[in-house]
Amino acid sequence: MKTTQKVEITMSSVDFLAQEKIWFDKPRYDEAERRFYERMNGSSQQTQDVGANTILQDIARARENIQKSLAGSSTSAADQGEIISRIKSLELENQSLHKVVDDLRAALSKLECRVSVLEKQPAAVTPAPAPSVPYTNGTTVQQKTSAPVKDEEEEDEDDDIDLFGSDEDDEEAEKIKEQRLKEYAEKKAKKPGIIAKSSILLDVKPWDDETDMAKLEECVRSVQADGLLWGTSKLVPVGYGIKKLQIACVVEDDKVGTDMLEEEITKFEDYVQSVDVAAFNKI
Repeated sequence: MKTTQKVEITMSSVDFLAQEKIWFDKPRYDEAERRFYERMNGSSQQTQDVGANTILQDIARARENIQKSLAGSSTSAADQGEIISRIKSLELENQSLHKVVDDLRAALSKLECRVSVLEKQPAAVTPAPAPSVPYTNGTTVQQKTSAPVKDEEEEDEDDDIDLFGSDEDDEEAEKIKEQRLKEYAEKKAKKPGIIAKSSILLDVKPWDDETDMAKLEECVRSVQADGLLWGTSKLVPVGYGIKKLQIACVVEDDKVGTDMLEEEITKFEDYVQSVDVAAFNKI
């Protein structure tokens, strides 16, 4: 009996508690409420900070714009001064150009006046000058008409023609012609003909460096012939201490040739090894 009563009492208390409205989680809800308000207060503070930063940025931008406007005003003043000076110079140039144009107009008007005056005057007829006829004594006489002169020339030509000439005159003319041709041939034969000459440069090589080059040149110049004329000479290094004799000469082509010179110079076998023609030019 007692057990059943206890069970009933327990059940009745549970039902009572279930029906009774009691806030068992109040601390947890208080903490949640506190955090909520803190978040709200924090977001508002951040919004205020953002707004303050925006105002400061606007102020800085306004200052920059003011500074730029002040600098631009000073630059614009300088530009205005330069523009004014350029305008003044252009005005001066314009005035000078106006003066030049006025002078040109005045000169053109004068020219037009002169041309109109010249056009009004009649052109003077100048007679053509009569041709002059030269004479043997150096004086000249103006020819009045050309017809009489032509007639005189025709008459002179008619006088020169001998219609009744004899054969004796022809024979004399032939003799005179032959005599003149003979005299011309003799005179031409007496004139000296053009002598063809050449300038030759010879390279005379010795046997070795011990060859007496002075004696070698003496031997070369000892070669003499009609139409041969020796010129300047010099020693040219060849190599290993050996020098060759380079000597120039002028020869008449009809009398002296390169073969003759080489043959005569190589006869000096004790000094000369070989002879070469370095240059050959016609004079």
